[in-house]
Amino acid sequence: MLPNTGKLAGCTLFITGASRGIGKAIALKAAKDGANIVIAAKTAEPHPTLPGTIYTAAEEIEAAGGKALPCIVNVREEQQIISAVEKAVKTFGGIDILVNNASAISLTGTLETATKKVNLMMDVNVRGTYLTSKACLPHLRKSKNPHILNLSPPMNLNPMWFKNHCAYTISKYGMSMCVLGMAEEFRGEVAVNALWPKTAIHTAAMDMLGGAGIEKQCRKTDILADAAYCILTKPKTFTGNFIIDEVLLREEGVKDFDVYAIAPGNPLMPDFFLDAEIDTTAVKQERYGAAQEEKKLSGSQQEGADGAKVKTESAAAEPSGPVAETFRVIRGVVTEEYVRSTQGVFQFELSGDGGGTWHIDLKTKNGSAGFGKPPVAADVVMSMSSADFVKMFTGKLKPTLAFMSGKLRIKGNMALAIKLEKLLSQLNSKL
Repeated sequence: MLPNTGKLAGCTLFITGASRGIGKAIALKAAKDGANIVIAAKTAEPHPTLPGTIYTAAEEIEAAGGKALPCIVNVREEQQIISAVEKAVKTFGGIDILVNNASAISLTGTLETATKKVNLMMDVNVRGTYLTSKACLPHLRKSKNPHILNLSPPMNLNPMWFKNHCAYTISKYGMSMCVLGMAEEFRGEVAVNALWPKTAIHTAAMDMLGGAGIEKQCRKTDILADAAYCILTKPKTFTGNFIIDEVLLREEGVKDFDVYAIAPGNPLMPDFFLDAEIDTTAVKQERYGAAQEEKKLSGSQQEGADGAKVKTESAAAEPSGPVAETFRVIRGVVTEEYVRSTQGVFQFELSGDGGGTWHIDLKTKNGSAGFGKPPVAADVVMSMSSADFVKMFTGKLKPTLAFMSGKLRIKGNMALAIKLEKLLSQLNSKL
């Protein structure tokens, strides 16, 4: 853990989305120095599923040693931003630091992303960041050491990070473009930087995306709070940087990263937009796999009428091999309780040996699983290689990691896709 130095004592931080998660963690770290925190967030009344409000966050900030100003701010509403900025200046005499943390996420493909979700991500992530920066900048310019910090990634143009959630990627890179542009525009006056985690961070959002047990593959919000503190205490000449939390903290002399882990010793899930060796391998394998499939297809087309006959016969009979064996075990564990609690139909499009179309029906009667299309329309379609499918169902590849590294493509109901993880945890002991 990075110790506090007292450098933010008396400084005023305007933090969007500070009622919970990463925003609140950054606020609490600064509060220990005796900073003033403007909590600019939406949640005024307790949320049915999400923890905290701007008022509970204010109590925690005051208890940590800071002063808090809770403001109801939906960053989609420009007037709410302007009013909160005016209130902050009136209360604390100015603004020294802006943290653009508020963010919306939908990990869906182009055809599956509803227009209102597209609008939400563009409004909160890009427009909200831009307008909050615009409203704070006149006051930041009057500060001795002003900073803007956006929680956004380095702009990695690898198509892998666009293909599964194009709208989300555009919106997060829009936040990063604000860093790129404003750092240059206000060079010498205001520092503007981006911060992004190397691994998944355990927040309420991650629980919703990853399902039960995901926290074991995550780090605590503390690592981002420490990294943010480190950036915000640097001189304003430190600007235009796209910083990865662990990289910066290692440079600052932090050696023990187990303190940041939810479950020390457990493998950590890499975050979006960062290419790891495993990811580039996955891209190469996928392209190689596609080429092999094309070769197989062209070979079968040359077989003529006999070949077609063989193909028809093999389509009727379930193929043999690891995929078929996995589905045989799945059939054995599907119960009425699973069907009742899941209410979803999953279709798998698998490439490679033992591939083709497979299904798990956890909606109709007693449920079913096997080769071919499901008896009713699928709620979720998952595409991946046969080898990765077997790894996923035997616990050697986490579905969230498969999705984030581009090995698994999901179309349809994401919530149901997450529910499938519960079935996987039951299967792992049997496969």
